[in-house]
Amino acid sequence: MIRGWFDKKESTQSAGSGATGPRIPRHSGGWAALRKRLQAEPGLRIIDSGATSPTNINYLTSLGHSVFMTDLATEACTGTWQKGVDEDDKPIYDTEGYLKQTLNFGDRMYDIVLLWTALDYLPEPFVPAVVRHLHAALNPGGQVLAFFHTRKQPEESAHCRFHITESDTVEMQLAQPFPLQRAFTNRIIQDLFSEWSGFRQFLAKDSISEVIITR
Repeated sequence: MIRGWFDKKESTQSAGSGATGPRIPRHSGGWAALRKRLQAEPGLRIIDSGATSPTNINYLTSLGHSVFMTDLATEACTGTWQKGVDEDDKPIYDTEGYLKQTLNFGDRMYDIVLLWTALDYLPEPFVPAVVRHLHAALNPGGQVLAFFHTRKQPEESAHCRFHITESDTVEMQLAQPFPLQRAFTNRIIQDLFSEWSGFRQFLAKDSISEVIITR
């Protein structure tokens, strides 16, 4: 259980945007596969969708890449994006305003997105909007590394910041305790990215599914 990993450790490190405590290594088949491309193709433009991580920035820039940082989950959960409710009392959100705030690229195109678990914590209207926006902003052959919670039990849904390493592991660090909005099945993920050309899933032993989706 994800939260249980952290309960066994004392808080020893901290990072921006509320990420605190120890960093717990987790083997990541998705990161291992993507890292090979990052090492082979210098000069890529990368979007990292978590709180600012000097570890991630330093590693990616050392390989000759440029990085655009945007904390999608924190901005969605702490920003004033709800503008009222509809006739069924469902929230109405300023989706376009959110996209302009978090994913304003101008005319720049990108090659890689480290999406992590951001989609699990966004309000429902933001999820397909973010996917469409990324599709439009990626070059052909661009790739998204995304993690998805497959279960919604509280002990398995901790919001984490992911830090990359030079090995086949990523380091998970507890971040602000945003509520998990949804769990994803393989069918839901495939439907969400139905306009994309490639879909590669990596098996994991915990409640997080890893996927690389190709533009």
